Amino acid sequence: MSRLRSRRRLALAVPVVLSLTASLGFLPAAASAAPYAEPTAQTADAPNLSYVVNTKVDRYTIASVKKAIAAAGGTVVITYDKIGVIVVHSANPDFGPQIRKVRGVQSAGATRTSALTPAGTTDEGAVQPLTKEQAEKVEKASAAEAGSEPLEADQWDLRAIGADKAAQINPGSKKVTVAVIDTGVDDTHPDIAPNFSASQSANCDGGVPDTTEGAWRPYTADDYHGTHVAGEIAAARNGIGVAGVAPGVKVAAINVTDPSNGLFYPESVVCAFVFAADHGVEITNNSYYVDPWLYNCLDDPDQRAIVDSVNRASLYAQHKGTLNLASAGNSNDDLDSDALVDDSSPDDSTPVTRTVDPHECFDVPTMLPGVVTVSATGVNNLKSYYSSYGYGVVDIAAPGGDRLYQIPDTPSKNGRILSTLPNNSYGFLQGTSMASPHAAGVAALLKSTHPWATPAQLQALMKAQADNPGCPASYDQDGDGTQDATCVGGKRVNGFYGFGIVNALRAVK
Repeated sequence: MSRLRSRRRLALAVPVVLSLTASLGFLPAAASAAPYAEPTAQTADAPNLSYVVNTKVDRYTIASVKKAIAAAGGTVVITYDKIGVIVVHSANPDFGPQIRKVRGVQSAGATRTSALTPAGTTDEGAVQPLTKEQAEKVEKASAAEAGSEPLEADQWDLRAIGADKAAQINPGSKKVTVAVIDTGVDDTHPDIAPNFSASQSANCDGGVPDTTEGAWRPYTADDYHGTHVAGEIAAARNGIGVAGVAPGVKVAAINVTDPSNGLFYPESVVCAFVFAADHGVEITNNSYYVDPWLYNCLDDPDQRAIVDSVNRASLYAQHKGTLNLASAGNSNDDLDSDALVDDSSPDDSTPVTRTVDPHECFDVPTMLPGVVTVSATGVNNLKSYYSSYGYGVVDIAAPGGDRLYQIPDTPSKNGRILSTLPNNSYGFLQGTSMASPHAAGVAALLKSTHPWATPAQLQALMKAQADNPGCPASYDQDGDGTQDATCVGGKRVNGFYGFGIVNALRAVK
């Protein structure tokens, strides 16, 4: 049983069983003055929930709000003074409404709908291992190309964006670090170990960074998502396994998963953005959405607080020089439409079906200001069948794989993305989760080439060097006579590819 369960996080893992040696700003205040009261008693059978309380950024306000938190029956877990975010635990069922009335509180709400207790696991699907014969065939094909890695013949994605040729010119600088905010990274993997930065890694579960040795690693082998992402970005060209888009840069791991259910809660992501920024990380990759809501609507006080807190952390990272990239999602949703149906939220309790307006309800961190939103393509440079899209929302596109309609002429004939997995193994995955790290790798190459570029300048460079195929004449992938998605825009920018598909070779020239 795997703990990963989101539309975005992954599709199907196919491990190689083989060992090879518009700015939201800070949301306006909605609170008023309220006198302090005696501490509120906890209700015996009430769930103990986690909250984010977002305040004005000054020490007097924060100190005052902390007193009000205690009076309302809350316990402060950690305070991020620089952005005015306080993580709180409380079993008071009225904690949210009470604290929102306190002077200086700009938004506050629960970050989950279930109690702070184990919530079980969910099934990710059957695993289909690559046979020994197939692996040997891939290695033989790769060996025919001088300088290639043993499994590189199956890495059609590197060739699609010129990453194989880019590595011969500039594999990336060791002064550039990409932090993988995800399920943790197995830094002992021989393809990852040469480029791993332990000093910039942590476990942020619950909102408090833990930097003890190995805290950043996956909890189990089933938590393979982050290791796959890390390999896509920076697997070393060392004659072992696969290669990353930027095989010369550093990669760090910030584990943000709840060990009980694998979910990515807001307080953990806030911690990750702040930690990355404060530890000199140049780029973060975010192949997930913040749980428990696929879309967070501003007219709901809890969801509004989630958007506010993560947005503050993301903007803080940007102001410190960190470029954040995120996957667009695997629901084939038009993120620029008037209405979307969300039937998966909340995903930590009982989902309800609701219709949301993506202009008022945000996929976080994907739709936050300044975050580079990445859609997925297959080997034919066509939008992957599952990839969400949207004119003015998607910034860039990158290979994410397409197992149904875009099959490469490679030894394994596998349309997914091959990369690293825990325990010295390799496997195929597909999703916008895989597209975002390809774009992050190109961003790392650009940062290596232009070391003084700001996050905004890096984003502009990414858009300038991209190849835009333009909207396809038809997008009827399954051939049933019905368009599977509608592309809006032109050759310069459109809803399927944003400004285009990233180009690693141009990034280093």
